[in-house]
Amino acid sequence: MRYISTRGEAPARDFEGVLLAGLAEDGGLFVPETWPTLSPAEWRALRGLPYPELAARLIHPFTGGQIAFEDLRTMTGRAYAGFGHPAIAPLVQLDERRFALELFHGPTLAFKDMALQLLGHLFEHVLEKRDQRLTIVGATSGDTGSAAIEACRDRARIDIVILHPHERTSLVQRRQMTTVLSDNVRNLAIEGDFDACQDLVKAMFNDAPFRQEMGLSAVNSINWARIAAQIPYYAAASLALGAPDRPVAVSVPTGNFGNVLAAWAARRMGLPIERLIIGTNRNDILARFLASNDMTGRAVEPSLSPSMDIQVSSNFERLLFELLGRDAAATGEQMRRFRAEGRMPIPDAAWREATALFRGFTLDDPGTLAEIRRLWTGQQYLADPHTAVGTAASHAPGLAPDDPAVPIIIAATAHPAKFPDAVEQATRVRPPLPARLADLYEREERFTVLPAALDQVEGFVRSHARRNR
Repeated sequence: MRYISTRGEAPARDFEGVLLAGLAEDGGLFVPETWPTLSPAEWRALRGLPYPELAARLIHPFTGGQIAFEDLRTMTGRAYAGFGHPAIAPLVQLDERRFALELFHGPTLAFKDMALQLLGHLFEHVLEKRDQRLTIVGATSGDTGSAAIEACRDRARIDIVILHPHERTSLVQRRQMTTVLSDNVRNLAIEGDFDACQDLVKAMFNDAPFRQEMGLSAVNSINWARIAAQIPYYAAASLALGAPDRPVAVSVPTGNFGNVLAAWAARRMGLPIERLIIGTNRNDILARFLASNDMTGRAVEPSLSPSMDIQVSSNFERLLFELLGRDAAATGEQMRRFRAEGRMPIPDAAWREATALFRGFTLDDPGTLAEIRRLWTGQQYLADPHTAVGTAASHAPGLAPDDPAVPIIIAATAHPAKFPDAVEQATRVRPPLPARLADLYEREERFTVLPAALDQVEGFVRSHARRNR
């Protein structure tokens, strides 16, 4: 298994190289050179497996044999051992055809744990094997940061610096990051929005001398290994609902496009996912693209679902590469144009191919509160604002498959206690934090506020990372 860049100007890499590099040297994203696929009989053979076993079997083909299956199975077992539900990612039926796929039973109460708990073990395994150290830098709109920190804290071969938009995450999200006082962890609050944080991370990776000096790597969804580690939960849910002998649909609240891309990848591997529904908040670039081929960047607006307050969806580049027939030159040109002009006119044929599979939906803050309230009063189901966007998208007119026998899997991406103010406003119920986080509001915080200035951020990363160099 080899990996190529979506922009075609970086050398191909193996799995270990992609894991440690994160972003390709040409600014593109790594994708598999060829896609592994499973036959219907092979999918059926996976039914009923414990989640760690299923995850190991589906991720192993992406490693190209660089990680022994037994080692990978040990890592998946350790990664999911501390989750708060025995099923790891349980399905909860909401109505006749809708099922919430709960992805928030990990240590930081968000779906990012599903991949990042495993990535911590993968990094440790490969770094030990190579006798290397890494400096991980990442941008977060709320959940990735805490999950990455939890996965990497106290690991001897890793230093980690996470950038988040200052005063634009929920209190729980911020404190889950800033109260981790491990010596190898630092948090930067950037004066700007998430896109500014993401731009700084990309700029650090594109600064070749700095990247080499620091041994940079990434844990957000620009790292292919994270996408690979998210495929299994869509497979588990689809198999539980009758796949491969029954088609399914998936509804995902989406900001950076990584979570829904993992569902697309599961389909590419042979699962009968016949519809992918994208839910967005007022930052609706993906919904606008699907509705009218309008891929125009706008200013990010804060919302009740801050993890989706994004206007530059990094992982869309991977889908664009596929839509353009894997034409790396055309993909690179589109991305450069988007960066320069803030707009990306997708060729009509590629746009039509996207709309044959994807549907987009936008929900504002009042609508989000109404959906949280509807779920509580109707199903006694307490949903966070992001999950509510996904459930609302699943029953919006014209988005679900016409056949009512096709079940809809809704990605429930965060525990309601991560957004207690919005949930309480909608339901008059304030969801408590799980016992292991009950003292979160009393813990000491540590973070540094910086402007969105590359020289200052690089200086901070350099001063922190030297501890291990």
